[in-house]
Amino acid sequence: MERPAWAPLSIDISVPSVSRIYDFYLGGSHNFEVDREAARKAMEFMPGLPKIMQANRAFMRRAVRYAAGEGITQFLDVGSGIPTFGNVHEVAQSASPGARVVYVDHDPVAVAHSQAVLEGNEDAGVAAADLRKPREILDSDEVRRLIDLNRPVALLLVAILHFVEDADDPYEAVARLRDELAPGSLLILTHASYEGIPLPPERAAGTVDVYKDIRNPLIMRSRDEIARFFEGYDMVEPGLVPMPHWRPDTAPQDEDPYAFSGFAGVGRTA
Repeated sequence: MERPAWAPLSIDISVPSVSRIYDFYLGGSHNFEVDREAARKAMEFMPGLPKIMQANRAFMRRAVRYAAGEGITQFLDVGSGIPTFGNVHEVAQSASPGARVVYVDHDPVAVAHSQAVLEGNEDAGVAAADLRKPREILDSDEVRRLIDLNRPVALLLVAILHFVEDADDPYEAVARLRDELAPGSLLILTHASYEGIPLPPERAAGTVDVYKDIRNPLIMRSRDEIARFFEGYDMVEPGLVPMPHWRPDTAPQDEDPYAFSGFAGVGRTA
């Protein structure tokens, strides 16, 4: 397999990556054949996966605009993936010029592309760190440079927690980040679930098996389990809901049925 010029030498291009598979679903070009093959296998069971990812991105943009409207000017996007059109810094800095954004990811391709996209943008940066190691995120140079934890921050955990297994205690990781945030901060979150998928669970489980096979288990949690991530937060209306129902720009009934898979919500620290 020929290595593209944009691919860092440190990565194994024969191993699928969750962030590059996500990029493929969104119509991006920074993915390899091994990623596309895994994505196609997953779509054999759940053909609406691209619609789910588009709904994720649309929710993220609405939530970032909401945060900016609430006066928040700092954004910490953990598990940010490969930059695509309408990313957090574009939305935040359009709504609030001078807003500061830090992207965090442990995928070298995501980090490299974020750095390229952000070149010349002094109010945005990228940190190579892992959600499972909150201290690593908080102590990173870019977070220290751009984020003032004494002021409210919008913490984004969009389509990332369902890749953290229970053995790695995602609830503890989210709580440790919460405890470092100033009052008035926001948690912006989406999470996959069998609830809402317009398929029998046993068929949707085929997609879960594909991710297990590539050693990136997809953890489908219930609404109640997802709600636990908001402990210590007051939910912003309309609460934890299917993505198209969170402060929609267009009528939810016009959305593809797959867009209602999983849940989205925003919480505010007291």
